Amino acid sequence: MKIKLNNMQFYSHIGVFPEEKKLGQRLAIDLEVTLSQSISRDDLDETVSYATFYQVVADYIQTCRADLIETVALDLLDQIKAVSPQKIDKVKVNVRKLYLPIQGILDSAEIEVEG
Repeated sequence: MKIKLNNMQFYSHIGVFPEEKKLGQRLAIDLEVTLSQSISRDDLDETVSYATFYQVVADYIQTCRADLIETVALDLLDQIKAVSPQKIDKVKVNVRKLYLPIQGILDSAEIEVEG
Protein backbone atom coordinates (compact mmCIF):
# COMPACT_ATOMS: atom_id res chain seq x y z
CA MET A 1 0.00 0.00 0.00
CA LYS A 2 1.17 3.51 -0.83
CA ILE A 3 0.28 6.87 0.65
CA LYS A 4 0.85 9.81 -1.71
CA LEU A 5 0.78 13.53 -1.09
CA ASN A 6 0.92 15.40 -4.39
CA ASN A 7 1.98 18.94 -5.17
CA MET A 8 2.31 20.27 -1.61
CA GLN A 9 3.39 23.89 -2.04
CA PHE A 10 5.44 25.96 0.35
CA TYR A 11 7.26 29.27 0.39
CA SER A 12 10.92 28.75 1.25
CA HIS A 13 14.26 30.50 1.60
CA ILE A 14 16.30 27.70 0.03
CA GLY A 15 18.94 28.39 -2.58
CA VAL A 16 22.54 29.15 -3.41
CA PHE A 17 22.04 32.72 -4.59
CA PRO A 18 21.73 35.50 -1.96
CA GLU A 19 18.47 36.75 -3.49
CA GLU A 20 16.95 33.27 -3.07
CA LYS A 21 17.82 33.29 0.62
CA LYS A 22 16.52 36.82 1.06
CA LEU A 23 13.42 36.89 -1.15
CA GLY A 24 12.58 33.20 -1.13
CA GLN A 25 10.60 31.21 -3.67
CA ARG A 26 7.97 28.51 -3.99
CA LEU A 27 8.68 24.81 -3.74
CA ALA A 28 6.37 21.96 -4.75
CA ILE A 29 6.87 18.62 -3.04
CA ASP A 30 5.47 15.17 -3.85
CA LEU A 31 5.72 12.39 -1.31
CA GLU A 32 5.13 8.67 -1.84
CA VAL A 33 5.33 6.37 1.17
CA THR A 34 5.14 2.59 0.72
CA LEU A 35 3.91 0.83 3.83
CA SER A 36 5.44 -2.49 4.83
CA GLN A 37 2.05 -4.17 5.31
CA SER A 38 -1.50 -3.88 4.02
CA ILE A 39 -4.35 -2.41 5.98
CA SER A 40 -6.97 -4.97 7.02
CA ARG A 41 -9.53 -2.79 8.78
CA ASP A 42 -10.65 0.78 9.30
CA ASP A 43 -8.05 1.50 11.98
CA LEU A 44 -5.56 4.39 11.92
CA ASP A 45 -3.22 2.37 14.16
CA GLU A 46 -2.54 0.05 11.21
CA THR A 47 -1.29 2.87 8.98
CA VAL A 48 0.44 6.23 9.29
CA SER A 49 -1.60 9.41 8.96
CA TYR A 50 -0.92 11.48 5.85
CA ALA A 51 -1.58 14.53 8.04
CA THR A 52 1.52 13.59 10.02
CA PHE A 53 3.58 13.41 6.83
CA TYR A 54 2.31 16.82 5.72
CA GLN A 55 3.21 18.37 9.07
CA VAL A 56 6.74 16.91 8.98
CA VAL A 57 7.29 18.45 5.53
CA ALA A 58 5.75 21.81 6.48
CA ASP A 59 7.78 22.10 9.70
CA TYR A 60 11.02 21.25 7.90
CA ILE A 61 10.48 23.73 5.05
CA GLN A 62 9.57 26.50 7.49
CA THR A 63 12.96 26.30 9.22
CA CYS A 64 15.23 25.03 6.43
CA ARG A 65 17.88 27.33 4.95
CA ALA A 66 19.70 24.75 2.85
CA ASP A 67 21.50 25.78 -0.32
CA LEU A 68 20.44 22.79 -2.42
CA ILE A 69 17.10 21.15 -3.09
CA GLU A 70 19.06 17.89 -3.11
CA THR A 71 19.66 18.46 0.62
CA VAL A 72 15.97 19.20 1.15
CA ALA A 73 14.94 15.96 -0.59
CA LEU A 74 17.42 13.83 1.36
CA ASP A 75 16.51 15.40 4.71
CA LEU A 76 12.80 14.92 4.06
CA LEU A 77 13.36 11.29 3.08
CA ASP A 78 15.10 10.66 6.42
CA GLN A 79 12.51 12.55 8.46
CA ILE A 80 9.54 10.79 6.85
CA LYS A 81 11.12 7.36 7.36
CA ALA A 82 11.69 8.22 11.02
CA VAL A 83 7.97 8.88 11.59
CA SER A 84 7.24 5.15 11.85
CA PRO A 85 10.19 2.98 10.77
CA GLN A 86 8.36 -0.26 11.59
CA LYS A 87 5.45 0.62 9.26
CA ILE A 88 7.32 2.34 6.41
CA ASP A 89 9.10 0.26 3.79
CA LYS A 90 10.14 2.91 1.25
CA VAL A 91 9.88 6.66 0.70
CA LYS A 92 10.13 8.68 -2.50
CA VAL A 93 10.42 12.47 -2.40
CA ASN A 94 10.27 14.90 -5.33
CA VAL A 95 11.20 18.53 -4.70
CA ARG A 96 10.55 21.11 -7.42
CA LYS A 97 11.80 24.67 -7.35
CA LEU A 98 9.10 26.52 -9.28
CA TYR A 99 10.72 29.88 -10.01
CA LEU A 100 14.36 29.76 -10.97
CA PRO A 101 16.80 32.67 -10.97
CA ILE A 102 18.20 31.74 -14.40
CA GLN A 103 17.64 32.91 -17.95
CA GLY A 104 15.45 30.55 -19.91
CA ILE A 105 11.97 29.14 -20.25
CA LEU A 106 11.15 26.20 -18.00
CA ASP A 107 8.55 25.23 -15.43
CA SER A 108 10.79 23.99 -12.65
CA ALA A 109 13.92 22.18 -11.55
CA GLU A 110 13.26 18.88 -9.79
CA ILE A 111 15.12 16.44 -7.59
CA GLU A 112 13.87 12.92 -6.84
CA VAL A 113 15.24 10.65 -4.14
CA GLU A 114 14.07 7.24 -3.06
CA GLY A 115 15.07 4.99 -0.23
